[in-house]
Amino acid sequence: MTEHKNPFLEPYGTPHDTVPFDRIRMEDFEEAFMEGIRRDDEQTDRIINNPEKPTFDNTIVSVDDEKDKDGYYDLLSRVSTVFFNLLSAETNDEMDALAQKMSPILTKHANDIRLNERLFARVQYVHRHHRRLTPEEKMLLDNCYDGFVRSGALLDADGKARLRQLTEEASILGLQFSQNLLKENKAFQLHLTEEAQLDGLPQTALDAAAQAAREQGMDGWLFTLDAPSYSPFMTYSTRRDLRQKMYMAYNTKCIHDNSENNLEICKRLVNLRREIAQLLGYKTYADYVLKHRMAGNVKNVYRLLDDLIDAYKPAAVKERAALEKEAAHPLEPWDVSFYSHQLQLRKFQLDAEMLRPYFQLENVINGVFGLATRLYGITFRENKDIPVYHPDVKAYDVLDSDGSYLAVFYADFHPRKGKQGGAWMTEYQGQWMERKDPHKPFGPDNVGENVRPHVSVVMNLSKPTADKPALLTLGEVETFLHEFGHSLHGMFANTRFESLSGTNVWWDFVELPSQFMENYAVEKEFLRTFAFHYETGEPLPDELIDRIVKSRNFMCATACLRQVSFGLLDMAYYTKKDEFTADIIPFEKQAWKKAILGKQRMDTCMTVQFSHIMAGGYAAGYYSYKWAEVLDADAFSVFKKNGIFDRTTALRFRSEVLSRGGTENPMTLYKRFRGGEPTIDALLKRNGIKRQTK
Repeated sequence: MTEHKNPFLEPYGTPHDTVPFDRIRMEDFEEAFMEGIRRDDEQTDRIINNPEKPTFDNTIVSVDDEKDKDGYYDLLSRVSTVFFNLLSAETNDEMDALAQKMSPILTKHANDIRLNERLFARVQYVHRHHRRLTPEEKMLLDNCYDGFVRSGALLDADGKARLRQLTEEASILGLQFSQNLLKENKAFQLHLTEEAQLDGLPQTALDAAAQAAREQGMDGWLFTLDAPSYSPFMTYSTRRDLRQKMYMAYNTKCIHDNSENNLEICKRLVNLRREIAQLLGYKTYADYVLKHRMAGNVKNVYRLLDDLIDAYKPAAVKERAALEKEAAHPLEPWDVSFYSHQLQLRKFQLDAEMLRPYFQLENVINGVFGLATRLYGITFRENKDIPVYHPDVKAYDVLDSDGSYLAVFYADFHPRKGKQGGAWMTEYQGQWMERKDPHKPFGPDNVGENVRPHVSVVMNLSKPTADKPALLTLGEVETFLHEFGHSLHGMFANTRFESLSGTNVWWDFVELPSQFMENYAVEKEFLRTFAFHYETGEPLPDELIDRIVKSRNFMCATACLRQVSFGLLDMAYYTKKDEFTADIIPFEKQAWKKAILGKQRMDTCMTVQFSHIMAGGYAAGYYSYKWAEVLDADAFSVFKKNGIFDRTTALRFRSEVLSRGGTENPMTLYKRFRGGEPTIDALLKRNGIKRQTK
């Protein structure tokens, strides 16, 4: 029996140097974490003890690009990327426990680097005295210097010590928030055994629920809070009592009197972030965050949210009235999806289940890949030699238009026990350009390999059953397009520095490529390329496509206000100047009140499961979705004008936006593509909303 070697500590030896998931053992993670920290410390010592005068190349590049002394790889980044990606996509109790153990250690290590006075002195010197830099180099220098300052480098000893305490506690609590939410989400099951309880549910939902029950050795049907189970139940079940039960289970996660309660965790996270920001000289955490956002300041965020309320609320009020008329009784939250569906069916003769047979997952994959081929010339080829972390996952080689290797693409489509809910894109390896000789400065004569990215899309789409393949809803097709847009941003990256490549852009710009792709979901020319009935092979009828297009803006004002309400809630927490002591639930209801239609319930809570703003990096940034929607509508209007598959326009979008990452100010990149700044007009036109005259 051969001795096990920790795969993180040696060359992977896999296709494209992909992660050898099949060789990784649980004990490898902690060993690699600790060795990675040791190597980082060694690299830091080399930088600060360098007798040469600090320069961009011997200091800034070395800080940003902490490969080992031979220039091979950054071990800590390597193991952290794999571990924390799996913590979301394929976790278990052992990983959860190790995450709790490593979180404060990793935060302390990050603080040790950012608060190292000798290291900062070199960075500060280069910031003041540097050679002529390219725009990308200047962005890296500014980011590096500002990263140190925003991490407390200018604080006195007491301030630095306090910042360490605050950041380490926030790291632990953010992790605890996520683990609590996953446990609560997986704990609930609605087990039904009587056919009368299933009235209204489509066969696809029944098949999936029966299979879920069988997998647990049960008779009957099993429904969960995972989106492919929860959403159809809320849309189709005629049993109002059961819809209420499902709704209340979903919307009371993490507020029960148990170990998974997130109420105090949320309160503490808000206060920790406020104190961190104020320690660094900002009035609020939002002020701290928005310094590096396109919005720029709190006033501009509220201007956007208020403009959207003014534009969309009158239409949303009418939509609400139509629902109440459809219901013929006072609406409760668990009624909204059901009666929205009934109204849509009556107005447009359109039902998600009518479309589902035409959206077989394999065909959707071909359609989405084909769209990328048509726009950009890239192709996808499954590579079964690339190791994956679960049998559900597929890995692809992505080839550029000239046939050269562009990226690796992982696709993980279906829900399972150890996977977080929702959908996201991430990377197992970013993109960067190596130096031929890692000991010499980068330059025309020292350009090495363009290291290509390994991109992953993780979703929770409808699963196949014993009798049927995976058949998606149109909403799930849109989700796929959204996350695929993020993946294109990653795959097309073509920058020198990994920290500026791909999706490493300002937060209110990162959703542009993803939301841009959603536009194709209702384009007839696109749907005709892949939407074929899974049994007959017949294409999606034109009259159904016409109904999809006509119904595109159905309830769009209500959907807009929902997003705005989340933005208002986010800003309410992170514009606090004083200690947050209020009770979470009443504070929440008041914070988003002006974007809410209908009576609010005081026994439900969004905050405690709002991962985006508590543990997902969107704190003081949830408005980004609407900000980017303005951008995506404006950008897609160019394609509508030139042709939605126009290769010339697409290649400009790739070269001027998608491939440039965070190398320049995002508005500079956008204006270069668009020829001017975006306006809200294209979004209003797309949604059929008319500005209200005052």
